[in-house]
Formats: sequence, structure tokens, C-alpha cells
Amino acid sequence: MPLLLSKFPCLSLILFLLYIPLQAQEIPEDFKENVDSLFSTRPVTYRGIDGVLRPHRRDTVLMGYFIEQAIAANYADGLTYAYNQLGTKYRNISQYNRAIEMHQKALEYAIEADNIEFRIFSLNMLGVVYRRLEAIKTALDYCQEALELAETIESPSLGIKRSINVSLNSIGNMYQTLKQYDRAIAQFERSLQLETEIGNKRGMAVNHQNIGDCLQAQGNLQAALENYQIALQYDEEIGSESGKTICNNGIAEIYIQQGKHKEALELLRPTLATAEKLGDQFITTSLYLNLGWALTQNGNYQEAGRSLRNGLRLSETYNLLGLTARGYALFSDLETLRGNPSAALKFFKLAKDYESQVYNDVNMSYLNDVIIRYDTEKKTNQIQTLERENEIVKLRLRRNQTTLVVSGLLLALFILILYILYRQYQLSNEKKMLSLEQNLLRSQMNPHFLFNSLNSIKLYIINNEQKYAVHYLNKFSKLVRKILDASSVREISLAEELETAELYMNIENIRFSNEIDFKINMEPDIDPHLVKVPSLILQPFLENALWHGLSPKKGEKAIIIKVKKKKKGFIEISITDNGVGRGVAEKLKKSRVLKRKSVGIDITKERLANFSRDYQHSFKLEIVDLFDKKNNAAGTKVIMQLPTI
Repeated sequence: MPLLLSKFPCLSLILFLLYIPLQAQEIPEDFKENVDSLFSTRPVTYRGIDGVLRPHRRDTVLMGYFIEQAIAANYADGLTYAYNQLGTKYRNISQYNRAIEMHQKALEYAIEADNIEFRIFSLNMLGVVYRRLEAIKTALDYCQEALELAETIESPSLGIKRSINVSLNSIGNMYQTLKQYDRAIAQFERSLQLETEIGNKRGMAVNHQNIGDCLQAQGNLQAALENYQIALQYDEEIGSESGKTICNNGIAEIYIQQGKHKEALELLRPTLATAEKLGDQFITTSLYLNLGWALTQNGNYQEAGRSLRNGLRLSETYNLLGLTARGYALFSDLETLRGNPSAALKFFKLAKDYESQVYNDVNMSYLNDVIIRYDTEKKTNQIQTLERENEIVKLRLRRNQTTLVVSGLLLALFILILYILYRQYQLSNEKKMLSLEQNLLRSQMNPHFLFNSLNSIKLYIINNEQKYAVHYLNKFSKLVRKILDASSVREISLAEELETAELYMNIENIRFSNEIDFKINMEPDIDPHLVKVPSLILQPFLENALWHGLSPKKGEKAIIIKVKKKKKGFIEISITDNGVGRGVAEKLKKSRVLKRKSVGIDITKERLANFSRDYQHSFKLEIVDLFDKKNNAAGTKVIMQLPTI
């Protein structure tokens, strides 16, 4: 601590002023614990320190204690934070000289700690204080230095991003001072965008309020009012009393300009009471002047005079030159309305004198030159940055040419391999489908069926039953032709498939002495000529029903085909027989000496699976065993759900 006191001679006086209240107030133990935790972790960012001290940052007593402990711990980053918070506290109660002293101390510690984030923050805070004092040249110098320093950082932290936004906002205020409102609005909108990106509602509120100021100066009162109201909404969300006070003051000014004097007075009086509690003499002064203006327009000259005098007293006490000029201008208007031209002229001259101190040619020329220089340097830096980036891109392109060529060749090779594999897959599927079609044809035209059919025809000829022989032969030839035609295509109409099935059953029924009752039932709203199904899909199930279900049975024999609609885009085809059932058929099959392997159903299942892949539809096949009331086998039912291809 003695080393720090020797480096900063005025530190003893500052500590003395801060620590006087410490003698009368006990420091809470939880605050002491928080301070000790900071000294153990020693964070170096604003966010890291603020996360611990934020609830107490405006308490001068606790900040004084923290400064004492930070000096003993040689914690320069913490000292920078604490002095900046004290400076902000004093600025908000219009103790500008003490605010400047605190921010200067913060800047010195930031330089000592080589902490660029706190250095930028301290420079910005000094700029804000000097802007309040309307020391335009000094304010701009600090803001300019902060912005130039911040823009040298390639990947700024959240704290530095916020400082950049403060600097941009200050530059916008300088444009506003020059009455270059369009350029000021552009600057505020840029700052607003950045504040929105990082989610800083206080910064968003400030920029909306500044945009409202510029729009109001341009006479665009409705747009200005909208921006004030947006800013007020943000301030209400975060509970910023000072922000709400500033916004209400701006809204009241617009009401006065719109001739809504009553609404302005209703807003100004409670807002003034809030501002006096906050202790911000800058906004309090502005509120007194606006209250006097509203009372003047409302015809209440005596009360207006008192309010204007209060505003002038504060502006002169705190050296607020711009507000002093405005106060005398409003007094001049008041005396004019009272009918006192000599007093009005006197106040008018005073207003011009104070205004000239703020807007003198030297200040305006300096301010304009600095802003132009800033814009020029920024554009030059942007051009240089683009040139460097262009060179880097060229180097990368040259370096990566070989990589790109090799990558292109590898990609082409990869695509070729994929194409070959895809073609092999296609050829394999086509081969498989061709094999299935051939197997299907063999199953449809199996030797047993052909032999039995030709034997039946021969029997009719031997018995000299020419009529039956010709009838049977016609049906047989027609069936053979339909099977051959259907085997060459993948799908046919439902009408053709049912006709083929009926021909097959008619021929087989002759061999069963026409004892099989065969029926086809179809719902009337189905047009079989429009519905497409896989070719020759029914015959294997009919053959299976005949030879395994009905052939061993005695008594009545029946096969019924039913066609009905299911959900949209699907039909259901069921084949029901009243045969001996699959259990008995399997036992009989095992007892036969000559076993005949049935492959038709297996081929049909595989064909359905292939159709399912090709058409991206869901084909369902279900075989259900039927039982009577005594739980005896009563036949078999085959159910197929097919899409209407």
C-alpha cells in the first residue's frame, strides 16, 4: 500500500474522503467473503468482477472498503472496476469533478494492469462525463481513443463489444451536436444493432432514445415518439429509473410541440419528483426547463417563471452551458408573452452568449475535423484489411490448387465406383426379377396341370363328347395364352387377373366333376379395369387351395374370391376355401410317397417384396386358418392388401 500511495499522491485524500463513513458503518460479513473470493480468483474482466460486486457497485461505503482491500492485495484490475463505479455514481448525481477524478484513477490502474478492456471502458466513461459538461473537444478525444483502441482487437470480448457500442454512441452524439442528424442516426442505428446482438437492453434503450432526439430535432415527431416509447419499454423491463426519467422527459417535449400541454404537465411533474430523488442534476435541470415551457404554453406564466428560474439555477451551478442557453431562450419567450420586450431581449442576448460558448467556430471546426479524420482513417484501415485478406486468399488458392485437383479426381473416382455399384445392384435386381418371372411361368404351367388338362380333353374325345372337348380345349388354349401374355408384363388390370383366375378354376373344376362352388364377389364401386395388380398373383393360391385344401375333402367344396376397398389407395383381395386346413394338409403331404414341392407361393411372396421396394408401397400378405364352433379346421383364408398401382 505505501508503494501505491507514493505512485499516486492524491490517493490518500481520496481514501480519506471515502473512508469517513466506514467508521460509522459496519461492513457486512457476506460482502467481506465476496471480496476475499475475488482476491483468491482475481478475475481480470469486467464481467468476472461485476458478477460478484454488481449488487453493491453504487454503494460508496462498500466500494471504499473494497478499494482499501484491493490496494493491500495489489489487485489493480479490481481497483479499476471500483473507481469506475464510483465515477458513474458521482456522474449520476452531477458531481462531475469527482466523477472525472474517479475515472482518471481507474484509467491509471488499467494502464498499470495492462488491461485493455478496462482501459477502453475508463476512456469511454471520461468521454461521457465531459460530454455532460459540454466539453466537446475533450469528450471526443477520449471517445475517439477508446474506439481506436477497441478496433485493434480481432476477437473482442463481451465487455469490449459493449465499450465499442458506447464509443459509437458517443460519436453519434457528436454528429448530433453538429446538427448532422442523418449521420448521427446512422451511427446510433449501428450501435443499436450491435447492442441487440449481445442482448444489452440498456444499450438498446439509450440508442432508441438518441434516435428519438434526432428525429425530434428534424421535426419528425411521430417517429421520435415511437422511439422514445420503445426505449421506455426497455427501461421498464430492466428497472432503470434514470432511463425512464430521460424517456418521459423526451415524450413530454414532443407533447409540448404537439400542443398537448395538459398531457405534458401530467407527465413532467411526477417525472421531476423522481429525478430529484435520483440526484441527476442534468436531467433535473432539463425537466425544470420543460415544465416551465409547458406552463408558459398553457398560460400559467407565474409558475412557469419559477420553474425556469429553478432550471437556470441548477444549470449555472453545475456549469451546464447548453441547458443555460436553452433556459434563457425559454425565459425570453415567456417575457415576450408577458409583454416585456426589453426583458425578452435581455434574456435572448444571454441565451446567444451561452450558446456561442458551446457552439463556437473553433469547437465546431475541431469536432468536424476529428470526425472526418476518423471516417477517413477507418475507410483506409478497411481498404488495407481487404487488401491483406485478398493476398491471404490468393496464397491459399495457390497452395490448395494441388489439393483441389486431387480432391476432384478422388471425387470423380468415388462417383464412378458408386455408379458401378448402383448398376450392379440394378442388374442384380433385374436378373432376380427375370428369374422370378421364369419360375412363375414354370409354376403356372407346371407339367401336372398340363398333363391333367390334356388327359381330360383326350377323355372327352375318346368318349365322343366333341362339344365338351372343344369347349374345354378353347378354355385351355385361352388360359395358356393369358398366362403367356401376363408373364411378359409386371402388372395387369384386376379384370384380366380375375378372368385368368376364373379360366383356371373352370378347367380345374372339370377335373373335380364340377363339384367346387367357385365365386368372385367384388364391391360395386371398384372398377377392375382401372385397378392394376401384379400379374398372375392369384393362381398360386387357388392351386394351393385346390390341391391341398379341397382335394382331400369329402362333401361340399367352395372357393370364394372377395375384392373390397381398404384405406385410400389400397384394395383387399381374399381367397377363402372350406378345405381341410393347413394342419391336415401338412400331415397328408408327409404321408405321401411322391412328395410335390409347391414353390408358387414362395415365388409370389418374393415378387411382392420386390414390388414393395420398387413402388415404395406396403404389400401385405396374411394366411389365416379357419375353425368352426367346435374348433375343428374349417378351411384357409388368404388375405392380400395391394396398392392400386
